[in-house]
Amino acid sequence: MDAAAPAPPASPPLAVHLVTGGGSSPEHALLLRSLAAARVVALDAEWKPRRRGPAVADDPSAAAAATPPPLQFPTVTLLQVACRGDGDGGGAAAAEVFVVDLLAVPLAELREPLRELFERPEVLKLGFRFKQDLVYLSATFAAALGSSAGFERVEPFLDVTNAYYYLKGHDMQKRLPRETKSLATICEELLGVYLSKELQCSDWSYRPLSEGQIQYAASDAYYLLDIFDLFHQKIRTEGKCLPTNELTSDGHCPQRDAECSSSEDAVCFDDYFTSVVMKYAEKILLTESDTKPRSSRRKEKQKLATNAKCKEKFEGSTEWQGLPPWDPSAGGDGCPKFLCDVMIEGLAKHLRCVGIDAATPSSRKPEPRELLNQTYKERRVLLTRDVKLLKYQYLTSNQVYRVKSLLKHDQLAEVIDTFQLKISEDKLMSRCTKCNGRFIQKPLTLDEAIEASKGFQIIPSCLFKRNLEFWKCTDCNQLYWEGTQYHNAVQKFLSVCNISD
Repeated sequence: MDAAAPAPPASPPLAVHLVTGGGSSPEHALLLRSLAAARVVALDAEWKPRRRGPAVADDPSAAAAATPPPLQFPTVTLLQVACRGDGDGGGAAAAEVFVVDLLAVPLAELREPLRELFERPEVLKLGFRFKQDLVYLSATFAAALGSSAGFERVEPFLDVTNAYYYLKGHDMQKRLPRETKSLATICEELLGVYLSKELQCSDWSYRPLSEGQIQYAASDAYYLLDIFDLFHQKIRTEGKCLPTNELTSDGHCPQRDAECSSSEDAVCFDDYFTSVVMKYAEKILLTESDTKPRSSRRKEKQKLATNAKCKEKFEGSTEWQGLPPWDPSAGGDGCPKFLCDVMIEGLAKHLRCVGIDAATPSSRKPEPRELLNQTYKERRVLLTRDVKLLKYQYLTSNQVYRVKSLLKHDQLAEVIDTFQLKISEDKLMSRCTKCNGRFIQKPLTLDEAIEASKGFQIIPSCLFKRNLEFWKCTDCNQLYWEGTQYHNAVQKFLSVCNISD
């Protein structure tokens, strides 16, 4: 069957400045100038998680008596900054995106410019759940320069989660929904941009950084600006921030504001922008308790008891053993089926491209029990990179496998090798990469495809003069055809799966 390749992850549509030197380096100097001139700054940070040692040793009684190592915050190794300032014509200037290597840049040279930025009242700071980033960032500077070198506040600040719910029509006077969206979901819904999260758990302390890591890190900051643009434009259109005496008789913005917002992507920095900041911005304040790592003693005791009780059932079982649930001798139908958790959804699309049934969780933030229930009911193997899920696998015997590889191609090769999957060329691109469905067996003509796509999908006009066959997913009705993406994808998977032409 024919299908298009999965959409590639988005990168910022402009150059990314990697800052690895002190004040004498051009990138560092440009960063300081951009911070000084900025009116809106988007922030994000990356760190390598600090993993504590095994909760249970070979002797459970000795483990219970042992003193656990002191808790410490992770060290922030990257700071991503996307700046936008005033343009020459009164509109917004082009954004500058920086990835600051905190393992290479002298922190003493960066501390004061950052503190001024965080507290400067005329600069709006954007972030996505940034308080945790600020806690870790403050601890990183305090550990390197002294306890007084941390950061206490970021003000004014706007979390793009609030902007997202405003754009979706949520009443901002009411409490936000309990289940918040991920940044990848927000970008996909608002911007139509796909942010791959496969590098989220990579080793951010390893140098040199790969180009993929740099682009991933920069994207998380850059697209916050685009989300704010949408938020600002909607407020301007609705005229919700101007004082009453500046509105027209019908409650709309004056003509000068409508003209100022004529550019789709530019944010106009005027009194209107200031009123937006005053009405919708908040502040992040770190208290003394925020600066001290802490852990629930009750949870630690529960974890020790659970691990000791279930140790023999799952300890050390990171390698696959036994028969998968689809094996005929285990009562299966012989067709491999997987469930990929949210951390490796990219692997699910790759598995679908080689003809393997690969589902994703039925909810965006599934609890471990939900994942295991879906795995058990659908007779699948759960693929995950979350080592914590391994402790639940005694509930679903031999149906959890931890993927060790980081990149999607390597993950695909690992799964094929581990489960001895038989991949053939005729199975390539035989499933819908969007929903995991199958294709209608009979191809559609161009006229049938155009009719099927109405109000759902746009077929490029350049395809009308080509003699192509179209295929439709039986589940989500997505249309596919043999184009450049298809042929490139086939060649890629022929190589990854070691299939000879």
